[in-house]
Amino acid sequence: MTGLLKLYEIVTSAGGPLLELLLKSRMKRGKEDPARLPERMGRASRARPSGHLIWVHAASVGEAQSAMILIDAIGRMGSGISVLVTTGTVTSATLMERRLPVFAIHQYAPLDRPQWIKTFLDHWRPDTVFWMESELWPNTLQELKRRNIPAALINARLSDTSFRNWSYAPKPAKTIVSCFDAILAQTEKDARHYRSLGAENVVVTDNIKYSASPLPYDQLALSALKLAVSDRPVWVYASTHAGEESLTCRVHKTLKEKYPRLLSIIVPRHPNRRDEIAGVCFENGLKFSLRSHNMALPAIDDDIYIADTLGELGLFYSLSDIAMIGRSFSDDGGGGHNPVEAAQLDCVVLTGPNNQFQRQLYDDMKESSAVIETANEAELAFTLDDLFSHPQKVIDIKESTRQFAQRKTYVIERVLEILSPFLALPGGKSHAA
Repeated sequence: MTGLLKLYEIVTSAGGPLLELLLKSRMKRGKEDPARLPERMGRASRARPSGHLIWVHAASVGEAQSAMILIDAIGRMGSGISVLVTTGTVTSATLMERRLPVFAIHQYAPLDRPQWIKTFLDHWRPDTVFWMESELWPNTLQELKRRNIPAALINARLSDTSFRNWSYAPKPAKTIVSCFDAILAQTEKDARHYRSLGAENVVVTDNIKYSASPLPYDQLALSALKLAVSDRPVWVYASTHAGEESLTCRVHKTLKEKYPRLLSIIVPRHPNRRDEIAGVCFENGLKFSLRSHNMALPAIDDDIYIADTLGELGLFYSLSDIAMIGRSFSDDGGGGHNPVEAAQLDCVVLTGPNNQFQRQLYDDMKESSAVIETANEAELAFTLDDLFSHPQKVIDIKESTRQFAQRKTYVIERVLEILSPFLALPGGKSHAA
């Protein structure tokens, strides 16, 4: 172990009281589940299932969505396997509670304190570990290595900034990435980054999110919304963050002069921001309604419909022909969210300029004319006007988007092929066989 990693282990070992204070502070701010706080300290709230257990770790919502694609694919391989899924946010836990199959259970991920990690692993005893995307915790990964538990990093990405930061400490970086027996990178650039840090067995598989099943939605709810909306021009701003709701309101007011019956739908990434969003609409003098109020439908004179519920994004992608993907104009500098979900449900996909965390996805879509990138507020308003005014253009772009989504469905098959040795059961039988 290098000196820096040893120092990190010492600090995190001694820092238990501070980490407990951190968890309590997060709990007070609604960022931790009080009933399940011990899980964050490695203490399980469920019994370990018998037989072969795969531990899948996904940091938050984005990684959890990727994990669900993998978990569903594992489930299709047959019986005899259980999955433990860990995440670190309340929102991702809610997602998992809704969507996990019967052979999978959810726990909150323990913080990276050696004693807590050992308690966690002593209880769960995973046979294999699949780590999703980019969150690398040194103590956890090194403990897996010490216990000879096979581990793979799946859908791996490493931004230029993260790569530069890791490059300043090459020995610790190599120690950490070497804890993985395989790294399945999203792009060739990601693969080069990991290889430069000393990783071996790195392969490029593309982004697993391309293989997601279309988001589910309730057909009766869709019928009710279509009846309420009728023939109004509609667009949805999906997975919005702070700053994007005020942008929606300004764009709406610009377009309302030409399209007086326009309905703008805001689907916030975090529905608990509903009061803040309602305040933004009120300040802009726009009439709005909240879906969470008895599943209210948009009124005929509503300007904004705030879809502040969980698990209904597929419903609004199915309702609208046009979907703007959030966190691409947000106050936090952006980063982007997954555009494939909108593409799969036959939307014209729009994005702002700040989609750096999903850059490869958007680049791939741009090459196939399957996304429109808008540089600023004025360009977004112009693009929406253009689409509302030219129905045939909407039809043509939707066709390009549909073809793009269909071409990318193979990714999970490639991932499972590479992971086949990790899915082997005692006696040599593999679920991937």
